[in-house]
Amino acid sequence: MPPPTPAPADEPRLPVRSGTAYRVVSPPDHARVSRPLAVELERVLERFANEAGARPQQPLTITFRPGIFGHHQVGRAADIYAVNGRGLDAWKRRWDEVQHRAARSPDPLSRRLLRETEEKLNLGWRLYKALQRYGRWAQPYGYPIQLFGPWTRTEGPWKYISDFLLRAHQDHIHVAK
Repeated sequence: MPPPTPAPADEPRLPVRSGTAYRVVSPPDHARVSRPLAVELERVLERFANEAGARPQQPLTITFRPGIFGHHQVGRAADIYAVNGRGLDAWKRRWDEVQHRAARSPDPLSRRLLRETEEKLNLGWRLYKALQRYGRWAQPYGYPIQLFGPWTRTEGPWKYISDFLLRAHQDHIHVAK
């Protein structure tokens, strides 16, 4: 990856705030990002949570952890590790188990029902798809769109990432703006 573009000295880094239908449950410093990234994440997370059926009385929870590479340090990237208290790696394992069970199912209707049910219930996959559908993420010249996670190889938006990047993002979703 190219070195990050330094943030202007006067550009504040803000924590991603909780919304109406979701709560950020990690410490504020775990998702302290540039204003454009905070606004974009808050917009997409609210839409995701509403589509998932969350309400102010029963919001979804989102857990961030601080990143270790350059563009995290200047606030241009964020890493999401859990949805509703379950790690993204656990959501992915569950997804894979259902996909394998569906593939072994003898009839097409059972396969379809298993897959459709999991698409509705798997909040990790739904978050990844919401970030993909509704987010406007960075794409530095010559590099993939800055949305990586456990579903990158099968769901995109850039399926041909390196094995290194894929392994590095098996337990979280990384976004950058």
